[in-house]
Amino acid sequence: MTLLALHALGAGALPVDRPAVHADDEGFLRGRAVFETLRVYGGTPFRLDAHLERLRRSAERVGLPEPDAPGLAAAGAAAIGDAGAPDAVLRFLWTPGREAGGAPTGLALVSSLPDGLDELRARGVRLAVVGWAPGHRLAATKSTSYAENLAAQDEARREGCDDALLVGADGTVLEAPTANVWFREGDRLLTPSLAQPILAGVTRAALWELAAAGGFVPAEGVFSLERVAAADEVFLSSSVREVMPVVELAGEPVGGGVPGGAARALQVALRSLATGL
Repeated sequence: MTLLALHALGAGALPVDRPAVHADDEGFLRGRAVFETLRVYGGTPFRLDAHLERLRRSAERVGLPEPDAPGLAAAGAAAIGDAGAPDAVLRFLWTPGREAGGAPTGLALVSSLPDGLDELRARGVRLAVVGWAPGHRLAATKSTSYAENLAAQDEARREGCDDALLVGADGTVLEAPTANVWFREGDRLLTPSLAQPILAGVTRAALWELAAAGGFVPAEGVFSLERVAAADEVFLSSSVREVMPVVELAGEPVGGGVPGGAARALQVALRSLATGL
């Protein structure tokens, strides 16, 4: 992705090719910061209020000052306007500020969409299974302490896969490093419970709403890797990648090795919900 525009609370537009965070900002020094990532469709951020509310909850969990939601929303709108790209990625970053004290740092960044998403959706993704033992405080928090998540993705790519499926020591399926996991059994759409140490995805919530209208029955619970592997189909959901079908898990085909019908239907429904078309 290419950074297209950047706005900071209290400073307005900043050059995208110059540093925007001080070296002694606690977000940089200690990874003590939270963020949100959302899609922009036709110049409008999708479910902005839900993302800002999750940012507030994340900040509370790690002891940061409450984010300036109106200020961040305004900065995001200005950055979207400056970017000149109606379909893009919007990120909010919130840190406690510099170590020596002062105001928190709030940034709104607009970037281009990743290349090849539609092609990857048409092919389906291959997942490697990666063992996971998350810390409970950060597991449900959109924190910038993402090193373990990215290390899991790197491990999956070393195995020739596109992404990782994070599985607990007891074999329980949790999530992907940057996405929620779903699988279908007949007309039931199943996803790991939020009572587990996973992130409450905004797109996950949208798909839950769309499932019934599409003739599916959504349910959450605690599921084994073996059950997911035997499902009629598996897919991921995230703000940037939307609905992404899974065709291979740990080297074995799932759902016949082709993108499934529920993933296709929910992708269409999600895009329609987001764009109003």
